[in-house]
Amino acid sequence: MASHLDLEEQEQLDQIKSFWARWGNLITAVVTLALVCFAAWNGWNYWQQRQATQAAVLFDTFEEASKQGDLALLARSLSDLQDQFPRTTLTAQAALIAAKTYFDKEKFSEAEKPLAWVVDHASDKAYVALARLRLSALAIERKDMAKARSWVEGKSAPEGFQPLFDDRMGDIALIEGKHEEARTRFTSAYKGMDESTEYRRLIEVKLGTLGVDIASPEFKK
Repeated sequence: MASHLDLEEQEQLDQIKSFWARWGNLITAVVTLALVCFAAWNGWNYWQQRQATQAAVLFDTFEEASKQGDLALLARSLSDLQDQFPRTTLTAQAALIAAKTYFDKEKFSEAEKPLAWVVDHASDKAYVALARLRLSALAIERKDMAKARSWVEGKSAPEGFQPLFDDRMGDIALIEGKHEEARTRFTSAYKGMDESTEYRRLIEVKLGTLGVDIASPEFKK
């Protein structure tokens, strides 16, 4: 015959029952929520990986079209990427590549559309900044200085891009004959870039054409 629980064991059992009666529902709810969150997290990761895989397949088609200069296939595959995977990095990259492909073929109107799409939809601020710079360059190509300014002037730039924005504003000011503004912009761009940056030498040349000596004590202030 099984022996009865002794008093100490019975007391422990009663305490457990009391604790569970008081906190059992809360514990169950917390554990259930944790399991749901864990399942949701796994589901989200799976969905993200699946999205990335599917986007990569489309991107391969797009990239091949770009290499071959097949603009019809390039446009279709880019449109599919934008419709199905608008928030992926690959789609933003594809849009930038498409713009360059169109630009190289002097199809400036077509080049503008994917760049504007990046500005409106890309989640990566660096891609947005790069698109703004290229849109500004397209506007300069069309001699639309007001539009060129609108893409870069007063826009917040991610780390490393502000000197490029300043340099572009300097280019625009120089074309407009606003030499004082051009000097100010180029100076800001030059001083904002890392000393090891090769592009700094080009800005140095621009400053030189405006009579600025970067070796002078005044410039180094």
